[in-house]
Amino acid sequence: MLFVRLMTIYGHKFKSLFQDESELRVAKREWALSLRGYTERDIVEAIDRCKESFVWPPTIAEFLQLLKRDLAEYGLPEVLRAYVEACRFADKPRQHDWSHPAVYYAGRATDWFRLRTEDKPEVFPDFEHHYRQLCRRVIEGESLEVPLPQALPDLTSNSLALYVQQWGEKQGISQEQAATLLYYLQKPEGSPVREHFRQQAQSRAKGWGLTLSLPAKIGEGV
Repeated sequence: MLFVRLMTIYGHKFKSLFQDESELRVAKREWALSLRGYTERDIVEAIDRCKESFVWPPTIAEFLQLLKRDLAEYGLPEVLRAYVEACRFADKPRQHDWSHPAVYYAGRATDWFRLRTEDKPEVFPDFEHHYRQLCRRVIEGESLEVPLPQALPDLTSNSLALYVQQWGEKQGISQEQAATLLYYLQKPEGSPVREHFRQQAQSRAKGWGLTLSLPAKIGEGV
């Protein structure tokens, strides 16, 4: 795909770089080795920038600079580096010093539990989608900040928080997961919106591989 695009853009200028098929095969192999770690979308966007940046076909070094330019200028790690960081610290995201807030927010949007438990082919496309959207917002001037760690709630005066904690412990899941699943309990009891969020939570639990029945009200199941 890369060589076809470059040949279309630069025509004879690109073809003249290779004397024969043997040189072309060697060049393709070297480019492939140099571009390991970049996604197809990264490469496509860099090719599009070639038309604005180079009159002659770029060298490998020049092409790598195009790949790194936009994100590096804003302190944003490359997509795969961001994904690895998000997976590595998905267990305690609020305690990690993130390389850039965009990585944190992409991880949160993807779901920390999925990053901890699902294989790359299943979860990376979603992470990439969220991360690229956030990168675009940063490049366009938006400022992102990782929220400061929140103090634990006073469980002695907060019956819902206490119930969430106790229910989560009984189910053998983290407090973060329990709070996510039981969010609907904050809605008025018996209301359609509460039932809507409860059904969404039940689907999410199933997606996480959890076999459990969500309580209809505070106090059930503990």
